Amino acid sequence: MASQSQGVQQLLAAEKKAAEKVAEARKRKARRLKQAKDEAQAEIEKFRLEREAAYKQYEAKLFSFVLVICKKRPFLVKILLMRWALMAILSHFYFMQILGLF
Repeated sequence: MASQSQGVQQLLAAEKKAAEKVAEARKRKARRLKQAKDEAQAEIEKFRLEREAAYKQYEAKLFSFVLVICKKRPFLVKILLMRWALMAILSHFYFMQILGLF
């Protein structure tokens, strides 16, 4: 009977030790996931800042180009603006026809 009680005690101790190992493994996994999430967020933020800087640079070049065109060729600018306006109006009517509103 004493050996049986001792066997139960050993099983309980082994079960407790296994539960502790599982808990520790879960904690390690949670730490790794948090670290991976933080690293991914940092990488995303870095990428976003790089793309934003590239876009601002592109925007500045485009704006300076438009200014040069406006100063050198005002007539061309008027023609382009009228063309864009006409395209917007035509596309508006086209979609109204598709929707059955016109």
